[in-house]
Amino acid sequence: MLRYAMLFIFLFPGLGVAADEEHWLVQLDRWGNRSYQSLTLTTQGTNISGKLDGDNFVGKRNAKGMVLTVTDADKASYTYTATSSANGMQGTADFPDTNNPKARASHTFTARRLPDRPAGPARQYDFQPTDYSNEFSPHRSPVLTIWPGDTVKTKTIDSGGVDEHGVTKALYGNPQTGPFFISTAEPGDTLVIHLKRLRLNRDYADSLDSIVGRAMGPALAAKAESLGKPIRWKLNRERGLASPEKPSEGLRNLSLPVRPMLGGLAVAPGNGSPPVSTGDTGRFGGNMDFNEVIEGNTVYLTVQQPGALLYLGDAHALQGDGETSQYGLETSMDVEFTVDVIKGKSVNAPRVESPTQIMVLGQAGSLDDALRAATTGMVQWLQQDYGLSLSECAQILGSAIRFSVPNLAGRSVGVAAKLDKTVLVNLLRR
Repeated sequence: MLRYAMLFIFLFPGLGVAADEEHWLVQLDRWGNRSYQSLTLTTQGTNISGKLDGDNFVGKRNAKGMVLTVTDADKASYTYTATSSANGMQGTADFPDTNNPKARASHTFTARRLPDRPAGPARQYDFQPTDYSNEFSPHRSPVLTIWPGDTVKTKTIDSGGVDEHGVTKALYGNPQTGPFFISTAEPGDTLVIHLKRLRLNRDYADSLDSIVGRAMGPALAAKAESLGKPIRWKLNRERGLASPEKPSEGLRNLSLPVRPMLGGLAVAPGNGSPPVSTGDTGRFGGNMDFNEVIEGNTVYLTVQQPGALLYLGDAHALQGDGETSQYGLETSMDVEFTVDVIKGKSVNAPRVESPTQIMVLGQAGSLDDALRAATTGMVQWLQQDYGLSLSECAQILGSAIRFSVPNLAGRSVGVAAKLDKTVLVNLLRR
């Protein structure tokens, strides 16, 4: 079904006959609302054909550019007319009015051709960010286009916008590096992010001596008015330890092993959703603050925009379950990741896989709803990848599931459902 009409045309007039498949990205303006879709096309002489949003189209070139017709699963037709420009394509898309089948609506669009994959094996990129995003947005221009199997080395700044040198580079509020456009990723696919390396790149982190309201009973809350002071932590990168820079008497011997993690990891939210604050969460990931998003683990997020548009940031040197002090040990970090795409498979909640566990993160406005989301997501995983019936899933959950509370500090809360792989090792994947 054509989710929204847009076009995307193909060759500039006068450049001859194209033999290769082309990939484009369209931005359609519908009454001031931007939406995106990809199109794949081939050409034979003056004839063109391909798919737009999974629907077939046919068309022709002419002296001015292109005209093509898309037919969706309900047999509705959409006519697109495009002309070329120095920067790509632009034109109008004419399609049925969704509220009045006898009427038509015309909207403008622009299109850019996506780069072809470089020849040879998967590549490694070194991307040094110069600006950052305080939104998980489908509208921000990609900082880099990569392909499944490619690896990126990059950096994050801390949640206050401060880089590894102590210089403020962005507005506070979990500024993110990205987005990275992953070619071939389409809505309904799953993006796989292998976290190859997460390493501290400075010698301090900032936090608070606070306790979030969700974690306090009335008696404790009445005594907590003096809390909320900033606490700086020293990071001994050589020994991998964190300790308060100016400890009180009771904490003078406190020294904790660091466990670097990414608090923020997300793809852009789907069509119809406005940009989302980097303080929020959803099916797309977001400010998850899940302390299992660490080096060596793999994160799975459902793709909701062409190219997925991957964001990452909000690095923590260490964080307990719940992020109960409102902040983790906020710092900057060197990051290395590799991406893959699972075509045609969608997951209903963020997944994390470690060498020993599979985990699903439920995120919602209440712990009850987050628990439901985590449990539902784990059942989906067991059914999708292990072929279990609902009864079989229930038996596994009842005997082996474990839950943790990763995040209490955000506008949403998180509950993680976890299963040890030893429970699943003898199950036949069907």
